[in-house]
Amino acid sequence: AMTFIIRSALTKNRSLWLPGLSAVRAISSPGGPTPPFTTLSVSQPATAVTHIELHRPEKRNAMNKAFWREMVECFTQIAEDPDCRVVVVSGAGEVFTAGIDLMDMASEVLQPEGDDMARTSWNMRRIIAKYQETFSIIERCPKPVVVAVQGACVGGGVDLITACDIRLCTQDAWFQVKEVDIGLAADVGTLQRLPKVIGSRSLVNELALTARKMYADEAKESGLVSRVFPDKEAMLAGALEMAGEIAGRSPVAVQGTKVNLIYSRDHSVAEGLNYMATWNMSMLQTEDVMKSAAASMEKKSPKTITFSKL
Repeated sequence: AMTFIIRSALTKNRSLWLPGLSAVRAISSPGGPTPPFTTLSVSQPATAVTHIELHRPEKRNAMNKAFWREMVECFTQIAEDPDCRVVVVSGAGEVFTAGIDLMDMASEVLQPEGDDMARTSWNMRRIIAKYQETFSIIERCPKPVVVAVQGACVGGGVDLITACDIRLCTQDAWFQVKEVDIGLAADVGTLQRLPKVIGSRSLVNELALTARKMYADEAKESGLVSRVFPDKEAMLAGALEMAGEIAGRSPVAVQGTKVNLIYSRDHSVAEGLNYMATWNMSMLQTEDVMKSAAASMEKKSPKTITFSKL
């Protein structure tokens, strides 16, 4: 049923297949969340590109209980949707996200149920693991995910973006590992992924231990983001252009690349090479290689090729 719902939402938005800034205006339009979602707006601004917008602008896109559940539902479907080859994630309004919605989440996180310490702890562990899944699902989705950040990206926002593949931001963006300020160690991905994203362990430690803000120029310099744009409209145009480049390539090649990049991050070089050999012993047996080679010899872009859905 969920596949049908997302499909119908995308079909409804097929009119957004417009080039350039008109598509950007469409994907940053003030339309509400896409039913059945209450915190996400899902559209297809270009062929094979799915756009997910965090959509609680009146709450600065704070992450409530529904958000943590809906991200999992949404990315589970995207992972299996052959019409999607790349995802763009952005936030509605002036800021990307203010992080966890403390008012909405407090009851579950601060008062776990249980008849004794062991049972309360067991339930707490289950709750934390459930919330970790909200961002791990992004990493496990074989489609590349480009995230576009404007304004504040606080707390859970950093957990979210470190699970994405390509990070872009506006000149007014700032990032804050906020958790120590509210009395806890970050527990849904930042402490595990940020050291893999930023080369300087000292900088990671500083950000996580002091909860200071990091602004766009430092984010670019440290490698947290790869590009900085003057404003949100330019950033969304850049994100769409990048997504179009990825969507135009062989999905066998692109998704295999993402899976193996993540595998190699978490394993030795030797293990990564072994996994790669096993992966490509089947994935090289595709018509996509011949099609891409032929286009290359004719000096044509891969985007001129029609690849089968995956």
